[in-house]
Amino acid sequence: MKGIYSALLVSFDENGNINEKGLRQIVRHNIEVCKVDGLYVGGSTGENFMLSTDEKKRIFEIVKDEVKDEVKLIAQVGSVNLKEAVELAKFVTKLGYDSLSAVTPFYYKFDFEEIKNYYETIVNSVNNKMIIYSIPFLTGVNMSLEQFAELFENEKIIGVKFTAADFYLLERMRKRFPDKLIYAGFDEMLLPATVLGVDGAIGSTFNVNGVRAKQIFNLINEGKVKDALEIQHTTNDLITDILSNGLYQTIKLILQEQGVDAGYCRQPMKISTKEMIERAKYIYNKYILEKDTSNVLV
Repeated sequence: MKGIYSALLVSFDENGNINEKGLRQIVRHNIEVCKVDGLYVGGSTGENFMLSTDEKKRIFEIVKDEVKDEVKLIAQVGSVNLKEAVELAKFVTKLGYDSLSAVTPFYYKFDFEEIKNYYETIVNSVNNKMIIYSIPFLTGVNMSLEQFAELFENEKIIGVKFTAADFYLLERMRKRFPDKLIYAGFDEMLLPATVLGVDGAIGSTFNVNGVRAKQIFNLINEGKVKDALEIQHTTNDLITDILSNGLYQTIKLILQEQGVDAGYCRQPMKISTKEMIERAKYIYNKYILEKDTSNVLV
């Protein structure tokens, strides 16, 4: 379960319907071009929280059918609707996903006992593992080291996707829980997170920048910090340009330049303007087109 995982994008048509052909192309691109170790399906990058339960199930089905057992698959099933989360957990477990993940319940100010009950209800409903999805800047849920420790007492809860800038907490977690999986969630901070001993990373930009992400991760683990830093500099230049143009729209536009039918974003996300499309072409040409990946460490 260690390594680099793309937070998988989903292709939608102009009317916001799932584009199965495009989704399969995105999956293949991640495996064959970006060389990722796995896919994180149903997360924020997949525009998950704008989808119906049936749409989520269909995406899980398509991805598993396309991947088979080529790479590891993590299914993000979290929802403010706990019944939906349990239903999805059972569904993906039956499909054969390698692990569940679930975002902390959000919007309402749930206390920790409610959060703990949420995770235990999901994971105890199935014969599968759970990776906590901690993303405080979107959910408003900040958990302490002791609260993570309490959740980790359940042996089925095997790790965390740590999408936070609190690297003191990250270091404390790594030291205290050496046997739990910790995935870095901020692509722009992959290098320092890897220095602190994460087991891998899950990121949006890995859909187009997975090769560099693997290089950073592997170089750090070989002690080649200077080489990794140069790649992180380039990666962060790319990320800065992507963010300035619209995160998900731009990644999809870059994939379009690579011949992948990445489609549109789901409204209320904006439709790409002519200026955004032109800027995405510039970003593609600058950072992605014909870049030498022959030295990728896999």
